[in-house]
Amino acid sequence: MPADAKSPRKLRSNRAALTHKVGYALRHPERVAPYLKRAGRDAWLRLKHPDHVGYYRAVMASDARRSPEAAVGSQTHERWLALGQMQFDYLVEHGLRPGHRMLDIGCGNLRGGWRFIQHLEPGDYYGIDISPDILVAAKQTLVERGLQDKVPHLTITGDLTLDFLPAEHFDVVHAHSVFSHSPLDVIEECLSHVGRVLRPTGFFDFTFDRTEGAEHQVLREDFYYRTETLLTLAHRHGLHARFMEDWETRPHGQSKIRVSRAAHVIA
Repeated sequence: MPADAKSPRKLRSNRAALTHKVGYALRHPERVAPYLKRAGRDAWLRLKHPDHVGYYRAVMASDARRSPEAAVGSQTHERWLALGQMQFDYLVEHGLRPGHRMLDIGCGNLRGGWRFIQHLEPGDYYGIDISPDILVAAKQTLVERGLQDKVPHLTITGDLTLDFLPAEHFDVVHAHSVFSHSPLDVIEECLSHVGRVLRPTGFFDFTFDRTEGAEHQVLREDFYYRTETLLTLAHRHGLHARFMEDWETRPHGQSKIRVSRAAHVIA
């Protein structure tokens, strides 16, 4: 098993179970206080924002005030750079070309996005996010990297229907660390509409937190799904889907699925 591969024990863990929480707390007592603080914020935001998009937008606003890089899941600048490079390298190795048009769902503060923008032709990168705070940080990244001449699109959205985007427009759609924070109805909303904006030869890559045990969530922030659940959901909406096994060898905690309108695209 590669050093980065997910262990069977970890894949079967139910992080929402009381026994897991107690065991984790005993092994990592220094993390108890931060978790309790996060749980308190979760309870407060649940009351204020019963809908998931409103809730997670508030989470991002809170996290982005402290650190935009930490808000997208990178605790250090070095890790932010490494994860962005990983996203970029994988897509380039698996079909992203300079002549393509790309939709980056949940673009965040352009952790991977600035590299995609640099790689693509001017105007061919379209990043969307539910958080206005993180999009402000994305614009700052754009300035810091000197990529203004690439004129990327950075747009806020309130859902994943993609109804404001043209049909058959994108060669590549990408969603990194989006479905890992989404309930199943949000994922289905995206999968039911993404085929419309994909070109016939295009593909959609998304990452998710994988479990081989019971599907579960931690607070309203982290969701764990079985691969079969998401493959079946994609097929239900007329998409071809494949689990990307080679992504598992990368030093990243999530898994990846590729979907397309045509079977040969993901063969």
